Amino acid sequence: MIHTTLTKTTSKPSRMAQNESNTTLKENNQTNTDPVRPFANFPPPIWDDHLLSLTVDYLELEAYAKAIDERKEELRRLIINPNIDSNAKLCLINSVYRLGLRYMFAEEIEYQLDKLFKELNMEDYDQADLYTTSINFQVFRQHGYKLSCDVFKKFKDYNSGKFKEYITDDVRGMLSFYESTQLRIRGESILDEAFVFIEAQLVDLVDTLEGNLARQVRQALRSPSHRGMHIVEARLYFSNYEEECSTYESLSNLANTHFNYLQQLHREELCIFTKWIKDLKFQTITPFVRDRTPELYLWAIGIIPEPHYSHSRIILAKMAQLVLVLDDIYDAYGTIEELRLLTGAINSWEINAMEQLPEYIKPFYNILLNELTEVEKQLSREGRANRVYATKQAFQKLAGGYLQEAEWRCQRHVPSFEEYLKNGLITSAYDVFIYSPLMFMGDIFSKEALAWYESRPNIGEATMSLGRLYNDVTSFQFEGERAQQVESVHTYMKTFGVPENVAVQELKKMIENDWKDINEGCLKPTEVSMELLAPILNFARMNDMVYRYSDTFTFPETTIVEYVNLLFIDFVPKY
Repeated sequence: MIHTTLTKTTSKPSRMAQNESNTTLKENNQTNTDPVRPFANFPPPIWDDHLLSLTVDYLELEAYAKAIDERKEELRRLIINPNIDSNAKLCLINSVYRLGLRYMFAEEIEYQLDKLFKELNMEDYDQADLYTTSINFQVFRQHGYKLSCDVFKKFKDYNSGKFKEYITDDVRGMLSFYESTQLRIRGESILDEAFVFIEAQLVDLVDTLEGNLARQVRQALRSPSHRGMHIVEARLYFSNYEEECSTYESLSNLANTHFNYLQQLHREELCIFTKWIKDLKFQTITPFVRDRTPELYLWAIGIIPEPHYSHSRIILAKMAQLVLVLDDIYDAYGTIEELRLLTGAINSWEINAMEQLPEYIKPFYNILLNELTEVEKQLSREGRANRVYATKQAFQKLAGGYLQEAEWRCQRHVPSFEEYLKNGLITSAYDVFIYSPLMFMGDIFSKEALAWYESRPNIGEATMSLGRLYNDVTSFQFEGERAQQVESVHTYMKTFGVPENVAVQELKKMIENDWKDINEGCLKPTEVSMELLAPILNFARMNDMVYRYSDTFTFPETTIVEYVNLLFIDFVPKY
């Protein structure tokens, strides 16, 4: 059981209270000549100073790093051990992956899976139970090997077309099967059917379960592991799957040490990011923008989780803050005349363009240019200054996309769904979130890799679509009149002549298809390495985590509090 130790300092204001607060703000701050602004009624931050001033024990950080180097060798020998049964080996690799340790043994795991997959015989699954079959399927699919979904055919009754009754007695097997369905691609009807059937079964029986199995099922129903934030899922796996984690002492010891190391490292990075926010006085120069420092840093951890990419995470968190400011200026504060001026300035990317901007935007515009200039200086020392261009261009496209939405709202024009979604792929902010951390990820971000990203592969398009649709489906009611129906739900309603509930259901089906395309994009053979695909998959996962049930970025509630505590505060259990 996770015990959260940080509490919210302020409960979310009621809609009426928010409206009263902002009405007072407008009355106090606006004169007759001031422009009328949208005012989005964003709730205040929920974090107290304790979180934003966490200390880092650098001696512990160094000690954990040293212990990881010592302990991972023992687990490496276990992974390559030829005497371990293939099913046991796949279970071990599954635990290594679920615990977030795969990056340490990527080559060894690849070699083992290559060998096992080449030796695979579909007849081997004739006698395998549901749990074993599901674990095998998950491991191969998670690592890019397209094990056929036909391995599950034997669990269906061909006369009735239904799944065999006996599998409902195997809760552990059904849980693993449910996790397997999250890896499905288009055309795999047996997994589509299994997803619906197994989910209904697990929902019906979850309250009758006890102990770890109950926690495992509840978490899977709440957030399937494949779609969750990987480091959070790893911590929950360590807590909820004690039997699997304690099978090998070397596995549990390394996982415990690794989590303790990450906690100190993430505290250090959050401190650096928080100091940057404070030093640049964002709360003073942009008081109308959502104050979401820990939440933004969660995106950085989620997209680039490997500890050795610390600098990339900090850069990503900074770029995310700049995106947040842009988003709230365009969506919730700026007038259309101001937004046109800002877009022109960003497109020019010149310091003298600042002269034409409203006073309140000038400090932010200066920060935007300075930050990218500083990044360019850092990269020029490595002979990679040209990498900044893609990120600059991403900001320019994003500003253009935001302006297009603002123009539609200003004109009270509801575009067609197709027209809106084309622009919505841009306003998902995918390019900024993907390009900015890659700038500091070494040789893997080559000219060829950049060309692949810019070719708009299907996995990238699906991830952008998923991000836009998830956000809209959970936030359109809050945005209400301010959005002027310029979002996915109302544009779909207008284009296809359907009521709101039907539009929402259809958009959710599109999200499921996006997930299928993302899954297929990670299957071999791939045009680029998994290191380049991983940030895309992780961007989709973060959108799922933040927007699955509601907009927990704008309204940070229980889930975000729990996850922040889990990563930064809570004691790491030891078996």
